[in-house]
Amino acid sequence: MAMRSRVLLAALLAAALGLVSMSLATAFAPAPGASETGFSQDAYARPGRLVRLQDGRRLNFRCAGAGSPTILLEGGFAATSMAWSEVQGKLARTHRACSYDRAGAGFSDPGPSPRDGAAIAEDLDDGLRAAHIRGPFVVVGHSAGGLYARLFADRRPRDVVGMVLVDPSVEHQDRRFAVVFGPGAADLSKIRSRAWNCLVASESAAAPLADPGFAACLPKHGRSDSLQGALQAQALRPSTWRTQVSELDNLWTTTSDELDRGRQSYGAMPLIVLTAQDEYVDSPQAYQAELMAVWRGLHREIAARSSRGDERLVPKSGHLVMLDRPDAVVAAVSEVIDEAKPPATAPAP
Repeated sequence: MAMRSRVLLAALLAAALGLVSMSLATAFAPAPGASETGFSQDAYARPGRLVRLQDGRRLNFRCAGAGSPTILLEGGFAATSMAWSEVQGKLARTHRACSYDRAGAGFSDPGPSPRDGAAIAEDLDDGLRAAHIRGPFVVVGHSAGGLYARLFADRRPRDVVGMVLVDPSVEHQDRRFAVVFGPGAADLSKIRSRAWNCLVASESAAAPLADPGFAACLPKHGRSDSLQGALQAQALRPSTWRTQVSELDNLWTTTSDELDRGRQSYGAMPLIVLTAQDEYVDSPQAYQAELMAVWRGLHREIAARSSRGDERLVPKSGHLVMLDRPDAVVAAVSEVIDEAKPPATAPAP
């Protein structure tokens, strides 16, 4: 029983948010040449459009395409707008698609603590207004970004006409897993320790780059020099890691409580929840079915909040669905947009 618990907890931790591979969005990068959005590697090495909020802080937006509704892309934990490099261009063929860096990530200025879901959703709301980006919106949220996308939808119930949640985290995920797998499930302490250690190293009096331990905080090589330099500069900022620690500290507590107080029904709003089939492929085969049954069950609960909600398994994909199966994300968004269209008015007799 103890061995089973250790194995299950390790698998749950590894898949809880896709955190390690998504940290600073350095697990991937767009192709060196211009992508379908026009965002090359070098484009991600500099801000897109810096929008100033009322308190003077700036958020970095990257928008492409034209057409209503506007598609908003909310990344997972520690991700930047670059997380959507494989998806945004395809969506921009037919609609306006906007990704952005949350406060304290990428090229956006840090925000005041705590960095809970309500603060993040408020920043996005204010940033869209400041940028004159108007609804209606279809909101796409990956992993922890699924929580933030739902809180934004609560702020803009008339403007958000559909949602696609991509292998999303769920509120109080630690408690929900603990009921099935025992105490400590979905514990984020190891991931938090990494962010905390990077914070300490970035604040140290000695040059962080001279600290051997800081190597784990730096982006991988093999990118354009300008992109590599930009990602390294972001890793050297203490605010990058302070933001990550604060988001983690609030994820299963304040952010989850905010969702508890939010809408429990989305009415007939089109909603698709995508579940990665290979979420637990690295766990022992004997436990994979049980792990997936729980994960899909939690996603079905979210989908059931809409009378037009649907949970779908995405084959041949790990947690980073927008990289493994960008076609599945694009197809889900397109379907939601089609379902969100107002019914055609019957011609006058």
